[in-house]
Amino acid sequence: MTIQTESGLLDPHATAVYAHLFDALGDPTRLAVLQHLASGEHRVRDLVQHLGLAQSTVSKHLSFLRDCRLVTVRSEGRASWFNLAQPGATATLINAAELLLKDTGTRATLCAHLREPGEDFAPGTDAA
Repeated sequence: MTIQTESGLLDPHATAVYAHLFDALGDPTRLAVLQHLASGEHRVRDLVQHLGLAQSTVSKHLSFLRDCRLVTVRSEGRASWFNLAQPGATATLINAAELLLKDTGTRATLCAHLREPGEDFAPGTDAA
């Protein structure tokens, strides 16, 4: 079902899907997990050690990120290895957020290792 607004049609399903994605990105722990995964594949126990959090907490956040299809998991024996599902798209999104923050007066870098050497914020933009 779509809703007519003054500016056009509003799709409640699409709005909910976007909100779910931004919920995933709106939690500091989940962003920290994504930062670690941006540097390569990690096991839950690696993330527990890096983040200093309980295994159940890390697993809960990984489950949310999997639900949003931001991370994938592969099993190897008894270990589960987690990776970014779409590293390029994740890098583009992080770079876009950095640009938005910069344009609104805040400079912050979340995952510098997602950028090419010498690249400032996002490809094709002027460095400030």
